[in-house]
Order: sequence, then C-alpha cells, then structure tokens
Amino acid sequence: MATKEDILEQLVEEFLIHRGYFVRHNVKYLPRKDHVDFNSKHDSNHSDIDVLAFHPRRSGADRVWAVSCKSWQAGFDPAVKIDEIQRDKIVSGRRAWKGFRELVKPKWSEAFIGAVKNATGESCFTYVTAVTRLYGDKSLWENNPSFRNAMWNNPIRLLTLREMLDEVYREMNTTLAGTELGRTLQLFRAAGVQM
Repeated sequence: MATKEDILEQLVEEFLIHRGYFVRHNVKYLPRKDHVDFNSKHDSNHSDIDVLAFHPRRSGADRVWAVSCKSWQAGFDPAVKIDEIQRDKIVSGRRAWKGFRELVKPKWSEAFIGAVKNATGESCFTYVTAVTRLYGDKSLWENNPSFRNAMWNNPIRLLTLREMLDEVYREMNTTLAGTELGRTLQLFRAAGVQM
C-alpha cells in the first residue's frame, strides 16, 4: 500500500482486509455535466470515496462499504456536524456541507452512488463515516432521514478508530499483515504494547 493515504484510511484498509474485503483508495467522482444542477464553476473538481471495499462472499449492503474518513483530532460530534451542515456554517474556512457533499447535494449523491456502482457493480452498499473519536449519539448520524434518502436508503454507519483498532489488534496473529500499518501493529503487539 502506498503511504500517501491518511493514517485513518490505512487503518480502515487494515480493518476491512481483516474482514475479507478487497480495498481501493480514492475513487474519484463528479456530478454529471448534463445534471440539471450542474455548475461548471463549482462542480469541476473531483471528490473521492476515501476507501471502497468489496467482499465477494457477502451479500446485500454488507457486500460493499464506501468509507469517508474524517481524521479530525478534535473528534466527531454528530449533533454538531448536522447543525453546522443545516445552518450552512463556515468551518475551517469552508462551508460545512462540502465535507459531506454526497449526503447533502443530490447531484453529488447521484455521482457518489454512480461511482460505487461503476467500481463494484453494486448500488446496494453501506456508507461509512470513519472518525478518530466519537462524541454524542451516533444514531443521529446513522438514522438521519435526509442522509439516508441521499444514499438511496442504504445503511449509514459511524465507525471509530478505537473500534477498528480493538478488532484488528484482537484478531491479529503472527502471519505477516497485508499492510504497513498492520505490520506496525503486529510489532507493537510483539513488544507487549497494549491497545
């Protein structure tokens, strides 16, 4: 794996490989130019699915995971993020919705789902927001009606760094890991570092 990916993306990859998924990074997508709301000034820069995973032996929404990674050190509070998106707040110099355009703007939702379908052959998938740390009630995000509608009622899940680390570390053995991060975790375990 290339080391250019964010460390959270690397952990998502290791977590999904442990579960038997095949993984791709940074799958690009754009709204259709013939979409009624397409604006060449605002819609010409690609967005990307940070991690797209496919499991050949699973079915339904669990067969494909489309993961958006938010490696914010301050963590993630669903109620705060939803409020920032709804009130069109400027956060870190840009409108809050732009970090979640696929959940907010129909032309971007359609493009996101199209990218999943083009890469995997599936339009049924699980949309995952991977975060460093969660504050508050994850169900506000996972059950948000407008987000669920944007993802064509596919399941939405919040996944924390701690959840992934715990599972990967617990199930790790001495067989050489498939990623650099996985190998690093194996070395930590061999050294007696507790997660």
